[in-house]
Amino acid sequence: MNNLRKIGLSALAGSLATFSVNAADFSVSGGASITFDDPNRGFSDRGNGFYMGDSLTFSASGETDNGVGVAVSYELDGTAAIDDMKITLSGDWGSMVFDGHGGSSAMGAVDDKTPNAYEEAWDIIDTNGSTAGGAPTVIGGGGSDGMWIYTTPSMGGATATVAYHNSGGSAAAESYMDFAVAISPEAVEGLTLGFAAADNAVGNSIDHDKNTMYATYAMGAFTIGAQISDLDDTRANSDQESTAYGVTYAVNDDFSIGYSYHELETEVTTDQDQESTGVSFSYTSGGMTLGGAMNEVQNMGGTAATDREGYEFTLSFAF
Repeated sequence: MNNLRKIGLSALAGSLATFSVNAADFSVSGGASITFDDPNRGFSDRGNGFYMGDSLTFSASGETDNGVGVAVSYELDGTAAIDDMKITLSGDWGSMVFDGHGGSSAMGAVDDKTPNAYEEAWDIIDTNGSTAGGAPTVIGGGGSDGMWIYTTPSMGGATATVAYHNSGGSAAAESYMDFAVAISPEAVEGLTLGFAAADNAVGNSIDHDKNTMYATYAMGAFTIGAQISDLDDTRANSDQESTAYGVTYAVNDDFSIGYSYHELETEVTTDQDQESTGVSFSYTSGGMTLGGAMNEVQNMGGTAATDREGYEFTLSFAF
């Protein structure tokens, strides 16, 4: 990434003034990328399929007089004047993030930890150009803008993360909260075990209880992983279960390939199991990275014979 140190960003400096941060560092990070994709191959007109990245992140960081680290970042992209943004406080006690927009909850950050070389098996495919109803179903985390996220320091290879969001809306009057625990045992190099759970209201008298657990293991050039997730819904015939696994192989220091699989099952007797598969790769040479994936989903959303496939390839440059 291109880091331009100590530039005069008055907006960022003003946001840190309340914390009296000393010797703050300012930076701008970004890159150049060209993507060629078709997330719904054969079912939509994507034009020529080429587009470029359009994101810049402005960041500032420093330390208060009492030793608390403070960092703030704002992303500018083509869809909004200011998009992703957050403030992070850190110290020996861990880190506390106030996520203004664009972050992941504790469970959302680990909804699929199975290895891949580019994207998950259920990703990329989008039949309607939005995130509502156009993509394969996944059991993931929740939350929204204005979320608090606390992460503990590592304790013998174990960390815990808690996320909280006070929704306060009429359709979901209760707050949202989830947590995640990850353990990398010092006695078993390359092994990571994790668990996450969430409890939230998604509407009046509609509650979701979610949990997921995963394991990944890196040995030599191979990394393998498996994950199971569960959703209990207070509405009849609305529970879901999913199973996923993935494997990646590092051909050399620059080139990796991967295969991943995701299956989701519902309570509805007429639904078919949704099955997603994907092959992916990533190649890096100097400051250039070429990566991509070809994914396929069968019975999307549980609907029989609703089979879709898509691909995405990105050439990016870091400087």
